[in-house]
Amino acid sequence: MIVDQAKYVDGVRQPCGDLSDELALLRTHGAGPDFLWIGLNDPTSAEFDLVRSELDLHPLAVEDVLKGKQRAKIERYDDTLFVVLKTLRYEEETSDIETGEIMAFVGDRFLLTIRRGDAAPLHGVRLTLEKDPSALAAGPQVALYAIIDRIVDSYLVIDDELGRDLEGIEEGVFKDADTIASQTIYNLKREVLEFKRAAIPLARAVQLSFGPSSSLVDNETKLLYRDVSDHLSRVIDHIESYDRLLTDVLHAHLARVGVRQNEDMRKISAWVAIAAMPTMIAGIYGMNFEHMPELGWTYGYPMALLLMATVCGMLYRAFRRSGWL
Repeated sequence: MIVDQAKYVDGVRQPCGDLSDELALLRTHGAGPDFLWIGLNDPTSAEFDLVRSELDLHPLAVEDVLKGKQRAKIERYDDTLFVVLKTLRYEEETSDIETGEIMAFVGDRFLLTIRRGDAAPLHGVRLTLEKDPSALAAGPQVALYAIIDRIVDSYLVIDDELGRDLEGIEEGVFKDADTIASQTIYNLKREVLEFKRAAIPLARAVQLSFGPSSSLVDNETKLLYRDVSDHLSRVIDHIESYDRLLTDVLHAHLARVGVRQNEDMRKISAWVAIAAMPTMIAGIYGMNFEHMPELGWTYGYPMALLLMATVCGMLYRAFRRSGWL
């Protein structure tokens, strides 16, 4: 549905009527970079068709919007820029990363944003920009930058959260492997991979579309996007190191679990060996043949018990010295 639509003249918000009429008026009589900003949230096909026909959007871009779950990218269709951004939100209770999408169309005198999911709402971005009319007076390209910058700032927050989670897992693995389950490590690694799928394609797209050689924006806006690229580069460096560290931590965890299992098996084997000796001796003396050594000897029974205790004691001492017990 349409959650907000407005016309910005000299950076000041004004009411917006029919989209096609307002757009035609701006293109004919508008001064400077005045533009319309239409915001949609999880639109149905019918709701989006209405806006699409008014703004004359390219069919291939429309297909991506309707299908959803696109890779982060920036593409140009004639005089319209189509942007797909992956939004992320960190859940404190479960340490999960919730993923959403923001798609944007930047064209001649309009900015259309489509949000899918609850992550990274755009209302705060619009309010912040409306407090600074000079930013909105620069046109829809600067509004698009503000959206991308807000999303990248959320990446920095998630980066810090993942770093703390990784430190906790490392401490748990090397302090006591039993306190950390392999599933916990794998889940965090999966979240890091989800983070990579959002950040890395966006960094490439921003560098390609708004880099020094870009003709899509002016030099001042290129400087703003350079700051975004720097933040993305830092985030990507961190998440790639998290990915490698989690792989190493998982291997270390499995190795410690294997060592612990080997220690347990050695203890079990040692106790089985100790128990086997008196069992063997008792089995021999329990055969009840007519002619057996010590069968009629008064001290035969105590001697057998003493022999069992002596052999068990020797085995126990040997296993203790070898580290099995």
